Amino acid sequence: MIANIFTQIEQMEISDKLYGNIKVSTLVKELLNTAVLQRLNFVHQSGAVFLVNPAASHKRLAHSIGVMHLVQLLGGSELEQIAGLLHDISHTAFSHVGDYVMEDTTESYHERIFEETLTRSDIPQILRKYGYTIQDLFNGQFDILEQPLPYLCADRIDYTLRDALQYGFIKRQEAMRFVKHLAVAENNKIVVTNNEQALWINNLSKQVNEEIYNYPLYVYANQQVANIIKKYLSDGYLVQRDLHQNDTFLLNKIRSSYGGLEAIKAIKMLSGYKSFLKQPEAFKIKKRYIDAFLVK
Repeated sequence: MIANIFTQIEQMEISDKLYGNIKVSTLVKELLNTAVLQRLNFVHQSGAVFLVNPAASHKRLAHSIGVMHLVQLLGGSELEQIAGLLHDISHTAFSHVGDYVMEDTTESYHERIFEETLTRSDIPQILRKYGYTIQDLFNGQFDILEQPLPYLCADRIDYTLRDALQYGFIKRQEAMRFVKHLAVAENNKIVVTNNEQALWINNLSKQVNEEIYNYPLYVYANQQVANIIKKYLSDGYLVQRDLHQNDTFLLNKIRSSYGGLEAIKAIKMLSGYKSFLKQPEAFKIKKRYIDAFLVK
């Protein structure tokens, strides 16, 4: 899969499942070829859900590219587009599973280590080549990219649409119809220019939260993998830097031990799932509901 993506990058165009063909600049091409962004093509957007639902195969790199593109469509500056492309580079393997490992109930562990991750990468050198610095990213105000819940923002819109598409809740044409009705208001908030579309995204957000992010089977898969990782970190079989590799690396290291291999098999066979459902404390997952505003 990664070979296909980077063949397309050589042509200065990327084929995206959600937005179609996305043209990229020379700067973006160089950024996409860095190790920190290439890694995201081996980090599942839905964490460990693919263990119980193979359809959950989409990766964080596609989401990052999508956020960048959406910022561009909404008139964001090149710097804000870059911020959108880079916003998830510090996600651990298995995405938000890392938050459960670190017991971060706000699910923002990757944000706490973003500055360190970016500083240690090849990205600062590339940015300087094009007249930017990483301080521009740290100090910038990117209202299209990020807004507090429940407001619309490029990040929230893309993962809602992308997850809904991947899980079969919507068709691409529906997503593109919604995107065509987005605008940025004078207060820099993203708004919807059609009442039907505003209601559509609000309802879709609820469905995605209930049937993906808080769906018991998917929470089970992510929590069980988190428990395995925590145990192996405690035993010394895993070390902290393993979390900052990709899903393939971490899963292979876990399965290289007999206990880890059997533990992953048990998740796939839903061993202990019924008992898991009786643990209400296991379902304290962050709600990501959208409340879209209509242009008057």
